[in-house]
Parts: sequence; structure tokens; C-alpha cells
Amino acid sequence: APAVLAAALWLKERAPDALMLVMPSDHQIPDTEAFQASVESCVSRAQAGDLVTFGIFPTHPETGYGYLELAPGAERDAPTPQVLRRFVEKPDRARAMDMLAAKNYLWNSGIFLFSVNAILAAYEKFAPAMLSAVTASVAGARPDLSFLRLEPEAWGGAESISIDYAIMEKADKLAVMPFSGGWSDLGGWASVWQEGGAGPDGNVCSDNVTMIDCSDTLLKAEGEGPHLVGIGLQGMIAVATPDAVLVAPMSESHRVGEVVGALRAKGVRQADSSLREQRPWGWFESIATGDRFQVKRILVKPGASLSLQSHNHRAEHWIVVAGTARVTIEDQVTLVTENQSIFVPLGARHRLENPGKLPVIVIEVQTGAYLGEDDIMRYSDLYARS
Repeated sequence: APAVLAAALWLKERAPDALMLVMPSDHQIPDTEAFQASVESCVSRAQAGDLVTFGIFPTHPETGYGYLELAPGAERDAPTPQVLRRFVEKPDRARAMDMLAAKNYLWNSGIFLFSVNAILAAYEKFAPAMLSAVTASVAGARPDLSFLRLEPEAWGGAESISIDYAIMEKADKLAVMPFSGGWSDLGGWASVWQEGGAGPDGNVCSDNVTMIDCSDTLLKAEGEGPHLVGIGLQGMIAVATPDAVLVAPMSESHRVGEVVGALRAKGVRQADSSLREQRPWGWFESIATGDRFQVKRILVKPGASLSLQSHNHRAEHWIVVAGTARVTIEDQVTLVTENQSIFVPLGARHRLENPGKLPVIVIEVQTGAYLGEDDIMRYSDLYARS
């Protein structure tokens, strides 16, 4: 709910008469033309002030989704928005079977269409404290490249709650657009397995996997992670990345959120970050870390440049493995080509650039007493970072 509100407040200053189409990022809708037509059929209702939600025709008694109950007289097969009676919480299996048979319920997709003015009025009525906190956060926001960084202290005062609970279940001017096209929520690994094109044995796997006598199982090795092997598995999920492995029965895969909370409580880095970190100029990833050293792989995009910087606690060795890098160390500028290396002394001002048309890949070896990312002094930066 706070995220939708922040977007509405931002739009209010730039396009106050706009409509907002709110869509989760982990949904799969194969027939995009049918979905676009469905959205277009809701425009007039949204312009009139209705809060429109999209309901999916249920195909089985799903217990992992919320449901939408149509009002008496509403037509589930209608090509136009219908009156929504109420939101229904995730049911148990018996209740889900009853709703499937009743034919007047839809799955709650979490997709919405409404006007900026209508949704802001709903927040003012049903969530005034959240409106106050998020308004302050947006007012104190600062631009960061193509991002807008909301003011964190005020943002922390907004309740973490879904828009369903905060607004939609309380609002009275609601409409639902039934959508019969293909739709799936890829919010969990079980959904990835269901949509993964399983073979006759029910298995879904990535390239870097070997399976023996497995059935109804998902094995996925991501990136340059280890080769994943499964033997005699049934109804299991195993996902391996370079720095973490998840193993769970298919029926328990929805509990990944609990795992993230447990990892955060233990201070485990993998809860919030991966080995590869994106930057405006490219990315870097940690390959190996030990006492007083760290090895990274760095990719610099064509035409991009790191900041002119220095470090108080570490020196760096750069080895170019692809492309041609332009390296500045104090007042000296050097072109370093593939298979060449250069040394950056502790405390020296330096910059890494890619003057070419192909990516530059560098292996960086850091040595020193402290190797944290906050050991950096920037003197100039193309991306206005401090």
C-alpha cells in the first residue's frame, strides 16, 4: 500500500488526471493483447472514480490466492467490469472447492486500475496516517540517477500492509474485471515448476543439472553456481546460486519468506544481497574473500567510468581479461589491454574507464586491513554519487 501511494503522490504533481495501472512484477500473462483489451474496457469506469480490480477465472481449488466474490446479478463471463461484492481471504481446500463450484468467485490477481484522484481520496479516508508519512517521504525524496530515493525516516512511519487490507477491502466504489486469459502468479518456486514445461516425469530443470530417478521435481542451478545433482527425488525443489542453496518439498516452498526473516535475524548477508552488485557503470561480484584479501570480477559497460577515488585501507591489483581499460593513477593515464595488469597503491587517486565499444572485464585483487565498500573517497563522479 505505501508503494502505490508514493507513486500516486508523484503522479499527482505531474499528471493529476492520469490513470494508474498497478501490476505485480512476478505475474505471467501469455496473451498480452487480450489483457490489454481487458484493461482498455475498464478505462471509463476508472475515469468515473471506480477502483477496478482484475479477477482471474479459477481453474482449480487454489488455497494460496485470495478470492473476489461477484455481487448478485453480476456476470462472470461479461466483457466489461462488474460490481464486486467483497474480497475473500485465502480459503482452506474445502472452502476453495465450494467457491470453484459456485462460479461467482474469481482469483484476486492483485492488478488494479484507478485514477490518481480516486485512490488518493481512498487513502485520505481509510489510511490517513499512511498518507501523512508517505507524503513527507515523497516531499523529502532525492533523485539518484534514474531513481527517486524516498526519504527513509518518514517512510519508516508508514505501516507495512498490502493495498488489499489498507484500502480495497474497505472501499465502497469497487468494480472487478473478469479475465479469462492465461495467468499465473510466479511468486513461488512451485509456480515456476508449474509453468516450466515439465516433461513426462514432471521434472523441470536448468542446464547445469543432472537428475536420476526423479519425478515432479524442480532443480535449478543459477548463474555460475555448482552443478546440481538430484537422485530419487519426488515433489522436491532445489535451487542453487553461487552463494546459497534452497532445498524444500514442493508443498513447503511458499515458506521462503519465513526463511528470509530467519536469515536476517541471524545477520546472514544472503537475505538482502547477492554476490553480484549492480552499479551505474556495470557490475562487480565477489569471487573469493579471506584474511586481508578479496577477489572481485568487475564489468565496465562501453563508455562507462568509475569515479575518481581513493582508499585509505587497501591497495588493488587489476588484471584485464577482456577489452581495453583506461586507467588513471594520480596524474598518469594508461591503456591496459587484455592479459595486462596494473597496480593501484593504497591511498592513490585512481579511476577505471572503458573507452571502447565492448565490455571491459577486470579481475581485481584487493589487499589490506579493511576491505569494506565504505572505504572510498570520491573526487569526481559521472553519476553524482558522493
